[in-house]
Amino acid sequence: MRVAQLTRPHHFEFIDQPSSEPGPGQVRVRVRAVGVCGSDLHYFSEGSIGDIQCAYPMVLGHEPAGEVDKTGPGVTGWSAGDRAIFEPALYCYHCEYCLTGRHNICANIRFLSMPGEPGFLRDYVVLPAANLMALPPGLSFDAGTIVEPLAVALHSMEFAAVRLGETAVVFGAGPIGLLTIAALRLCGASRIWSVEPVAARRELALTMGATCALHPSEGQAKAILRETGWRGVDVAFDCAAKGETVNQCLGATRNGGRVILTGIPSSETVSFEFHVMRRKELAVFNVRRSNHESHAALEMLTREPSRFQPLVTHTRSLPRVQEAFEMVEGYREGVGKMVIQL
Repeated sequence: MRVAQLTRPHHFEFIDQPSSEPGPGQVRVRVRAVGVCGSDLHYFSEGSIGDIQCAYPMVLGHEPAGEVDKTGPGVTGWSAGDRAIFEPALYCYHCEYCLTGRHNICANIRFLSMPGEPGFLRDYVVLPAANLMALPPGLSFDAGTIVEPLAVALHSMEFAAVRLGETAVVFGAGPIGLLTIAALRLCGASRIWSVEPVAARRELALTMGATCALHPSEGQAKAILRETGWRGVDVAFDCAAKGETVNQCLGATRNGGRVILTGIPSSETVSFEFHVMRRKELAVFNVRRSNHESHAALEMLTREPSRFQPLVTHTRSLPRVQEAFEMVEGYREGVGKMVIQL
């Protein structure tokens, strides 16, 4: 099978590798589409993300969809050719956190596309049958790649607890930020500001449901405060994790409001204006991927595909993966979500 390996920053190489046979309770899947995530891009551009360093060669990609190729002993309910979405996290199911329903912080979690855990930029992957969700006939493989990042956005909504009519700001209009905007609209937020430096992404933010899209250099903090009567928004999301976006969230949020940190910073440490948070008694929440939101994300996508599918703006075949990552890195051609097709 074909495998796209990141062998150093900015450089993919292809190898041929035999595919594994599925064991008991496992399914071998044929990958057909993989979305490019911001964390994939960090590995490609910087060789790390936060305190996690690349271990080359790496196989990236954790937003996959495809079809069943072969089932292992004991697997029922799946047959060759069935279309599915694949959950990229492997849980132990017996640690303290799994037993209390917090699988996303499993003490023994393995997440495919991390160092040492090959992701989905390869033709075949063997997974536990429990990691598959049926892809409805009306959704393409490309659309199926939206489920994993949408589940992350929905997980952030658990912390945000948005009430009807509340206001929000989302810093960053990459795929997670755009899906957060769409989720906020569905939650009944009355006014949603998007703050994003790339013009094409500001336009996408408006398409996905933002009320107003601002450039970060346009005095956005004062604009947001002015439009809220100098009160601030009820909830702020940092989906960019770049520069001062964390502190901009703190500044834009009202007293007693909520701040949700979804993006992953490139650096190991982040400057934090503690006293702004303290004086406002803000509730600050950190998002760790998703936790049991994938089925809700798939149902939402199936019910309202037109709300989410504008996110996918570009596709490239697997042999053009280098070009695809370079395009996303350079924000070229108005790219929103890039999908690699296999």
